[in-house]
Amino acid sequence: MENQVVLEAVEKVRQGLKTEGGDIDLINYKDDIIYVKLKGSCDGCPMAGLTVKNWVEKTLFESIPSLKEVKVM
Repeated sequence: MENQVVLEAVEKVRQGLKTEGGDIDLINYKDDIIYVKLKGSCDGCPMAGLTVKNWVEKTLFESIPSLKEVKVM
């Protein structure tokens, strides 16, 4: 996975989450798996699971075709 591609994809997600008061940190990427942490209003939100599935994963998979999984830490 190209480092710059991963960073750009996470930044795209970050911009979307910030509109709702949330944020995301890239913790690690290894073996085509991205590890992230939700922050701000997303941290502990009851809708965080849906946000990850419907927005975070979708956006990252579109940007990084080789991605296997997104794991929230």
